[in-house]
Amino acid sequence: MQASPDTRITILDRSIPLYAAKGYSGVSMRDIARAVSISPAALYHHFPNKQALYLAAMERAFADKALTITATVRSEGTALQRLENFIERFTRLMADDPDFRMLLQRELLDGDQQRLRLLVDRVFAEPFTAVSELALELAPDCDPHLMTISLAGLVLFHFEAAPLRQFLPGMRAEHDQPEVIARHIARLMTRALESR
Repeated sequence: MQASPDTRITILDRSIPLYAAKGYSGVSMRDIARAVSISPAALYHHFPNKQALYLAAMERAFADKALTITATVRSEGTALQRLENFIERFTRLMADDPDFRMLLQRELLDGDQQRLRLLVDRVFAEPFTAVSELALELAPDCDPHLMTISLAGLVLFHFEAAPLRQFLPGMRAEHDQPEVIARHIARLMTRALESR
C-alpha cells in the first residue's frame, strides 16, 4: 500500500503534541493510530516502526525551524546584526511553539544516544554549523562550539525556568514576552562582544 502524503502528514502532525506531552516511551503506536482515527495496522503501512515514526515527527517539528535559523544567520548584515536577528528569531520560535520546546527538552532529558545522533544528523547539524561560523566571526579567540551552546542556552533557559521565574523577586509580566527576552539576551551578548 502506497502511503498517502496527506495521511502521512496528518499522522506526523497529530503525533507531535502526543510526543511533546508524554515523550517517546509514553506514546504507543496504538495511541497515535487512535489520534489519527486509523487502525494500528494502517499506521504500520505508513511507518515501519515506532522509532521511524518518532524520528519523522521530530524531523517535521524541527526542520522548518532549522531552515529558518540557518537562513537568519546566513543573511545579509554585519555579524552583530545577524547575531541579534538569530537571537530574536530563535526566541520567537521557542515562544511560539511549546510542542517544539517540550520535544527538545524531552530529548535532552531522555538522552537516547541513537535518537540524539539522528536528530543532529537530520536536523541540527546545519543550523549549529551556521551559528558556530557566526560565533567564530564575532569572537575568533573563543571556542565557537561552546559559544553556540551558550547562545542557545541563554534563550532556552528563560523558557525552561518560566514556572520558577514567576515566584522570583523582581519578576514582571513583561519578562515573559519573547521580544523582551530577545532584547535582553542580544544586549548582553552585544555588550560582551563590544567590550573585548
